[in-house]
Amino acid sequence: MALSIDWIDETGEITEEQLQLLEQLLSYAAEVEQVPDGAEVSVSFVDNEQIRIINRDYRGKDQPTDVISFALEEMGEGEIEIVGVDMPPALGDIIISVPKAKEQAEEYGHSFMRELGFLAVHGFLHLLGYDHGTEAEEKEMFAKQEQILEKYGLKR
Repeated sequence: MALSIDWIDETGEITEEQLQLLEQLLSYAAEVEQVPDGAEVSVSFVDNEQIRIINRDYRGKDQPTDVISFALEEMGEGEIEIVGVDMPPALGDIIISVPKAKEQAEEYGHSFMRELGFLAVHGFLHLLGYDHGTEAEEKEMFAKQEQILEKYGLKR
């Protein structure tokens, strides 16, 4: 299954090799989750100040965080359905703080690439409707993340 990913690196710190690995990882996650071919996602890499502003403006939390996702395919009141147009689903946006990823990789004792992969998959699963608002939801989502990362081969 092919996933279409738009990469935006506002930090200039992510290498081509890291982008390729993340693309393969997210494509694998899309296959596991049976996401339709051609589904689109945007992944942005930002600094702590940029993600702090986004976190403040959209979540009411005036502090940097590691990853934020904005789903575009959520079914909601007043949603307009376009009939007769066969377009791939636009899943949404994943925004990752590179400095936070580096801090957390060091804190958890694994590679920067492992942390980037974890955050990308975490954000991707949010786009697919997974959440961790309750203990049961958290258990399901975190188990799914670990399963994808382990089976892909991006281990701690």
